[in-house]
Amino acid sequence: MAHDPSKDEPTLAAGDFSPWMGEMDRALRGNGGSDVPCDGCTACCRSSQFVHIGPDEADTLAHIPADLLFPAPRLPVGHVLLGYDDRGHCPMLIDNRCSIYEHRPRTCRTYDCRVLPAAGLEGDDDKVSIARQARRWRFTFPTRGDRVEYDAVGAAATFLDQHQHVVSAASVPMSPTQIAVLAIQVHRVFLRHDEATGEPSVVDPDPEVVRTEVLRVIGATDAT
Repeated sequence: MAHDPSKDEPTLAAGDFSPWMGEMDRALRGNGGSDVPCDGCTACCRSSQFVHIGPDEADTLAHIPADLLFPAPRLPVGHVLLGYDDRGHCPMLIDNRCSIYEHRPRTCRTYDCRVLPAAGLEGDDDKVSIARQARRWRFTFPTRGDRVEYDAVGAAATFLDQHQHVVSAASVPMSPTQIAVLAIQVHRVFLRHDEATGEPSVVDPDPEVVRTEVLRVIGATDAT
């Protein structure tokens, strides 16, 4: 078995789970960014990722050369992608720093590799640097609610991974990152609160209920 260098590196404090979930939920809804304590890490900038930029992101578009952008497939006119260079690096990464950090795309502002450990998933096979960084994060669970919510996200991720044909009409399987993000967005259907005590617990919902929630989330995302 190949040695995993990330196991030799110090762990990283990911924060208390439920407060992080609240922040991530707001970011995914478009109500702010995700405050990731990257501490100089640029793994997501060096992992051959296409970055989506919406037509409403005028400030971002004004700070990126037009010849680095191309139309985003299957999206309306005006939606573009920022590609990567022959090393797999974002072309706006200069001297290992984002040269447009204050003007970076919304996709970058909301990206958070902590979604992977939050869902109990390993990273994408072709995003080795991100997977290595993600494995270092450690959440804390000061209350039972934190732990139950974490278990619900994990249950959602497992369901989505095993039932992709139920929740998606796409022929291409979802990546671990896509599964993790979607699990965070739909995890509430895997939670139940006791009517008498209000105490939460993880449940096994009807697949059709999950599918309905997935379609609602996707529809809300497409509308933004």
